[in-house]
Amino acid sequence: MASLFKQRKIRGMFAAFDVNGDGYLQRDDFEALAVRWGRLPGVEPETELRARVEAVVMGWWEELLAAADADNNGKVDIDELFAVVDRLPAMREAVTATADTLFDAVDENGDGRISRTEHRRLIETWHGRSIDTDEVFELLDLDGDGHLSRPEFATLWSQFWLSDDPAEPGNLVCGRIPD
Repeated sequence: MASLFKQRKIRGMFAAFDVNGDGYLQRDDFEALAVRWGRLPGVEPETELRARVEAVVMGWWEELLAAADADNNGKVDIDELFAVVDRLPAMREAVTATADTLFDAVDENGDGRISRTEHRRLIETWHGRSIDTDEVFELLDLDGDGHLSRPEFATLWSQFWLSDDPAEPGNLVCGRIPD
């Protein structure tokens, strides 16, 4: 069973994905998430990056549905999601594989780094609303250079999904964890 910390973190993610607030994750929630990611400046229609982003987001849905929909109703509730979260450490490669695509989607100027502004856009895209991220970015910038490199982002992304340690900075990659 996921720790209380991990449950809080996953509840925040669940709320960000549950577009209509009905208490279930469904295909249309992930389609809406793909639309949000498609609004990022570098994720133009009919591009290879757009196809990758849509494949990652909808791949999350397909994997989640296959792994978590215990009652086969085409929906995933929070308890079903918690059961999958407990298995994520064994799926490390699948978790980190999505980091590169998201990095490319957020790195709108293509300089190989995520700036403070680009990170804010990532969090706002994730949650579908404006969120203050200034103090969070400082904690994520592991080498203090004012940007997130691809390796930094991959580490942070993995920590977000796999870590049960509240002190690891990656837990903040998608914003502050709700209380």
